[in-house]
Amino acid sequence: MPPATLDVVGVGNAIVDVLAEVGDDFIYEHDLVRGAMTLIDRARAVELYAAMPSGLEESGGSAANTMVGVASFGGRAAYIGRVADDFLGEVFRRDLRQVGVAFDVPGVVGDEPTARCLIQVTPDAQRTMNTHLGTSSHLSSSDVDADLVASASHLYCEGYLWDTDEAKEAIRYAMDVAHSAGRTVSLTLSDGFCVERHRDEWRELLADRVDVVFGNAGEVCALFGVADVDLAIQALASEVELAFVTLGPRGSLVVSGSDRIPVAADELHAVVDTTGAGDLYAAGVLFGLSRGAAPDHAARLGSIAAAEVISHLGARPRMDLVAVAKSILG
Repeated sequence: MPPATLDVVGVGNAIVDVLAEVGDDFIYEHDLVRGAMTLIDRARAVELYAAMPSGLEESGGSAANTMVGVASFGGRAAYIGRVADDFLGEVFRRDLRQVGVAFDVPGVVGDEPTARCLIQVTPDAQRTMNTHLGTSSHLSSSDVDADLVASASHLYCEGYLWDTDEAKEAIRYAMDVAHSAGRTVSLTLSDGFCVERHRDEWRELLADRVDVVFGNAGEVCALFGVADVDLAIQALASEVELAFVTLGPRGSLVVSGSDRIPVAADELHAVVDTTGAGDLYAAGVLFGLSRGAAPDHAARLGSIAAAEVISHLGARPRMDLVAVAKSILG
């Protein structure tokens, strides 16, 4: 096959993130599910947005955050997602392009607006997400640029997108295009509640369409319906070539066949906001793999990026990750 001209193409929900720090009482008062991602309708989104204190607004969504991270490392990244032909859609497009991520999908004219995720960050640094998916959830196979997918070393698919039949078909199509081009396909499990909704379908994906899996210990256990993380990791190793399992303060584990390679978490003085930790971890891993790094070295890049992003509000890195990559990879 022709050599890749991109490192990673991400497919996901194109969402504008709205982040604000709130007290625990805000979570209780508005009957929110702490630490989870909950889908809400437009009316609920308007209500919560009005109630939230002022904060940070930027383009986001899990896979988009990861592509920003890849670009921040100096990688070549592109994104596939669906936005409306509205103000937030243009904000999303401009933000991605400004940080070096290619995003050329035109805005869709229609009744559904560009998606937005209202993120409440509590004093324990946990993020509670309430998402109105708008037009993003209607991503279809026609929105997937096959040539773009085939041009990248890695295709990265966001589990959060797996909630409508047309989005499922779009992801399957993108995965098939990538494999036909001899590329690597990865899936992030995204969220424990997400795994519970889609366990059976995702097990099918792992069997014939996915090469690399990203997830935390709880998500991996949920995927296989077991409480023992070691048993879950053993099951995961039997179904995919490579997996990266994050373990919070204990770092992460690279899983490849019978190999289990622990990677220490990066030293951190304070946790401010865990939004984007998994996204930036995946960014470091994908960048490293695209540059030929060993999986544990790639995971080291991920650990550094994840630690940096949780040290401040928002899911965008502020550290010079290009310098970090040079120091780790040479």
